[in-house]
Amino acid sequence: MDRVRKIMNTQAAYNRGYFGENVGVAILDTGIFPHADFGGRIRYFIDFINGRKMMYDDNGHGTHIAGIIGGDGGSSGGRYMGIAPRCHFIIVKILDKKGNGNTENVVQAIDWLVRRKEMYHIRIVNISIGMVLQAESQERVRLLKAVEYAWDNNLAVVAAAGNNGPGERSVTVPGISRKVITVGCFDDSREQIGRSLLKPEYSGRGPTDHCVVKPELVVPGTNVASCAKQQGMYTKKSGTSMAAPMVSGSIALLLSKYPCFSPAEVKLRLYQRAVDLGLPQSKQGWGMVDIGRLL
Repeated sequence: MDRVRKIMNTQAAYNRGYFGENVGVAILDTGIFPHADFGGRIRYFIDFINGRKMMYDDNGHGTHIAGIIGGDGGSSGGRYMGIAPRCHFIIVKILDKKGNGNTENVVQAIDWLVRRKEMYHIRIVNISIGMVLQAESQERVRLLKAVEYAWDNNLAVVAAAGNNGPGERSVTVPGISRKVITVGCFDDSREQIGRSLLKPEYSGRGPTDHCVVKPELVVPGTNVASCAKQQGMYTKKSGTSMAAPMVSGSIALLLSKYPCFSPAEVKLRLYQRAVDLGLPQSKQGWGMVDIGRLL
């Protein structure tokens, strides 16, 4: 994460005193392990899979995502600090121990979040999941309507582009929504992924079937170190699942400075301040997030 923070210029935000304070980030994933790096910032945990009351993560994916967004890096002396280390979390477990879930749980989770957004100051929803491209059209439409319902209720939704690249129209649902902010990776070459199980150029590419530019943004996503589901430990994971929370964390920093920004204003700002990497638009969209420029 220290490498990632340099690439994304997070120090520019910290130098100005923005760390994501008072910004609630909802994470729809596999849950969360109460890693020391989250301190007392896990405001609420709800489990749509097993109905448990105590927070847990039987997979580790959700914990890794949370660490990227806002772990404070205390267990590593700051080396593996997340993007917005003072934001707070609302954790919604919608995926089981194998990382599988269903549309009904996502719909219920988003409805739950919308009804409680003021209570927990929820501003951002991170969805580092993707529906298989072969899913029934009815399920795809239902999931798209759910994320757009969240967006229309003043929640900035950030979705992963999926790992089905490099072909065109390979962005997964809900990342194909024209409203939400979809994030891919630029560091997915054969040399960069090394021995990862992911194939080279894995990041999902646009455009969508309706000719919408996707993903909007790209950031690092390969071999990202973040919190593990063991106290004080870290692990590396790769994929657009790791890229999306970097943008969620960046938005948390932005909302620290501009708390009145709507999701549409956040998206416009990201568009205006993105850095063109010179890659094909189908891969990079608008370009990379630079937090110094963003703020």
